[in-house]
Amino acid sequence: MKKILITLFSAIMMMTTIQAEENPFFLPFKGPHGTAPFQEIKISHYEPAFEKAMAEHRAEIDQITTNPEEPTFANTIEALEYSGAMFNRVGGVFFNLLSAESNDEMMEISQRITPALSEHSNNINLNEALFSRVKAVYDTRYNSGLTYEQIRLVEKYYEGFENSGATLSAEGKEQYRALSMELSKATLDYSQNTLRETNAFEMLLTNEADLAGLPASVVESAAARAKAKGKKGWLIDLSAPSYTGFMKYSTRRDLREKLYKAYNTKGVNGNEYDNQDLVRKIVSLRLQIAKLLGYESYAQYALKNRMAKNAEGVYGLLDGLANAFGDVARNEVKAVAAYASKMEGKPVDLQPWDWSFYADKLKDEEYGINDEMTRPYFELENVKKGVFGLATTLYGLQFVPNPEIQVYHPEVEAFDVLDENGNFLSVLYTDFHPRDGKRSGAWMSSFKDQYIKDGVDSRPHITIVMNFTRPTENKPALLTFDEVETFLHEFGHALHGMLARSTYESLSGTSVYRDFVELPSQIMENWLTEKEYLDGFAFHYETGEKMPEELLQQIIKASNYNVGYATLRQLSFGYLDMKWHTLTEPYTGDVISFEQEAMSRVQLLPLVPGTCLSTSFSHIFSGGYAAGYYSYKWAEVMDADAFSLFKEKGIFDKATADSFRRNILERGNTEEPTDLYKRFRGREATVDALLKRSGVN
Repeated sequence: MKKILITLFSAIMMMTTIQAEENPFFLPFKGPHGTAPFQEIKISHYEPAFEKAMAEHRAEIDQITTNPEEPTFANTIEALEYSGAMFNRVGGVFFNLLSAESNDEMMEISQRITPALSEHSNNINLNEALFSRVKAVYDTRYNSGLTYEQIRLVEKYYEGFENSGATLSAEGKEQYRALSMELSKATLDYSQNTLRETNAFEMLLTNEADLAGLPASVVESAAARAKAKGKKGWLIDLSAPSYTGFMKYSTRRDLREKLYKAYNTKGVNGNEYDNQDLVRKIVSLRLQIAKLLGYESYAQYALKNRMAKNAEGVYGLLDGLANAFGDVARNEVKAVAAYASKMEGKPVDLQPWDWSFYADKLKDEEYGINDEMTRPYFELENVKKGVFGLATTLYGLQFVPNPEIQVYHPEVEAFDVLDENGNFLSVLYTDFHPRDGKRSGAWMSSFKDQYIKDGVDSRPHITIVMNFTRPTENKPALLTFDEVETFLHEFGHALHGMLARSTYESLSGTSVYRDFVELPSQIMENWLTEKEYLDGFAFHYETGEKMPEELLQQIIKASNYNVGYATLRQLSFGYLDMKWHTLTEPYTGDVISFEQEAMSRVQLLPLVPGTCLSTSFSHIFSGGYAAGYYSYKWAEVMDADAFSLFKEKGIFDKATADSFRRNILERGNTEEPTDLYKRFRGREATVDALLKRSGVN
C-alpha cells in the first residue's frame, strides 16, 4: 500500500512538474530581467494560469487573515501589497495582449474569465476579517512609526476597501458584488463590440478616380493594406492613419461623408455590436454603485481622489476654457467655411466631413505647410532616435535593443533602458503599427511595475502601443506631425513608469491621480515645436538633409492653427463625460439626444443625424477615464506652466530636468500631486502659460 502511495505521489509530482514546464505562467519568468516568454505562451495557457493564480492569491489572503498576531503594517498592509505575484504576472500579459494582439479566442477567454476575476476581486475587497486588520493599521497609522510613504500606502488600501463596499452591511455587500460583476462584464462587452465594429468596416476602392486628391503616401498605404488582405485596389479602413489621411486629402466629398459616418456611427447601427443599451447600462451600474456607497453621483464618488476634488472643480475648468477659447474657435470655423466657399467658387455648407479637408487646405495656403511637406523628415527610425534622444539629453537615459527579450509580435521591439551610469532601469517595448486585433488609438501600459522589496529595486517592464503609418514597398514609415506628437506623448507616460523609484508597486510610476497622470506625457509634446530639438533628428529620409529653416518656422507659426477649434472639441468630450457621470437617476432615454445636449455649449459644426460618440467612447466606457476625461485639459494647464520653466531656463536645462525627474517622474503617488508640482515649480500652476502658448493672451 505504501509503495502504491509513493508511486501515486511521484506521478502527481511528475504531472505538476510537467504542467509547470508546459505552462510558462506557473513559475516566475526566466527571460532577461524577468521578462515574459511570449513565444512560449499559448492561448490554452491563460485559463489554467488564472485559476492557479487565484488559488495562490486566496491562500496568501487566508494567511494574512488567520495570522494570530496583532495587525501591523508589515503583517497586513505589506503582506497584502506583496500578495498576488502570479496573478499580476498572468494578468499583465493577458490584458495587454487583449488590447494589442487580440483575436476571437482571446475575446472568448476574456468573456469566460471576467466573472471569475470579478468574484475574486470582490472576495478580497469584501473580506471582513481582512478589512478589520487593514482598518486596525489605518486607525493607528500616525503613531506607529511609519514613513510618509507607508502611511500613504495604508490610506490607499483603506480607501480602496471603502470604495469597494467593505463598510457596507451584509446586504449592501451582496448588492455591490452583483453590481460590480455586472459592470465588469458590460464594459468588456462594450470594448469588444467597439473593436469588432472598427474591424468590420472596409472601403475598397478599385477606380483610380476615387483616389482624387490623395498624396502618394496615402495611396501607397491603401494599396499595401489591400494587398495584405489579399484584395486588389486600395483599402481604406477606420484605423487612424487610414482614416485621417483620407479625410484630410480626398477631394471626393461623397466618400469622405461615407467614411465619416462609418467612423462616427460605431456602436449605433442596431446590429449585434450596438452599444447603446450598454452605454445606459454602464452609466446606471456606476450610479447604483456610487449611491450604494453614499454618493449622489458617480462623479462625486470618483472625483474625491482627484486634483479637481469635485464636479464644481471640473466644470470650473471646462467653463473657463470654453469662455477663453470660444470666440477664437467660432472665428476659426467661419474662416474655414469662407475659404471652402472661395475654393469651390460657390457657397459650401460646411459639414463635419469637410473640416479636415478644407482646414488643411487653408493651413497650407496661410502657412505653406501640410503633413506631406513634413512627412519626409519624420522617418520612424529617425523619430525614434529623436524621441529617445530627448530622454538622453534630459535624463541621461540610453536605449539598447535587446534581441534576447522575447516579443509578442514580430513588429514589436524590446530595449534595455539604462541610466546615465549604465545601470539597468527598465525594459521598454515599442509597437508602432495598426493591425487586426489591435484596438485603435495609442497607449502606454506595463507588464510589470517598479517596486523595492528586501532591498532590491525590481525594475519595470513598460510598453507603448500606437497605430502609426506603415512602411510601404517603396518607402519607410514616414510619420505625420501629429503621429510624432503622439509618440512623444506616450513616451512621456513611459518615462513616468521607467523612472519610478517607489518602495511599493501600488504607488509606483503612473499609479497617480487621473488628472495628474497626463502631465508627464503632455509636457513632452512641447519640444516638437522647438527648432533646437527638431534640428537633432528631423532629416529627409532620402537626402539626409536637415529640415529647412523655413519649414521649421512654418511649423512653429502654424502650431496654434485652429487651436480654438481643437480646444472646444476636447472640451466637448469632457462635457459629455461629466454629463453622463453627474446623473443622479438612471437614464433610459435616447443616447444620441443626451449626447447632443451635453455637447451643445461647444458644438461648432452641424450635427449629423445618426452619429454618436458615446457608443465608441472607450476612454470613459471601457477605460479608466470615467468622470475623468477633463484630465487632459487639467494637465494641459500644468504642462504649459511646467514647460514655461524650461523655456525660461533653457529647453535642455539639466537642473530643471533633474528637478522634474526627482519631483514628478520618480515619485509616483507617494505624495499629494499638488505638493510634488509645487516642489518642482515653486508655486501652483496657473493658466497664464497655456493662454500665452495658445496665442489667446
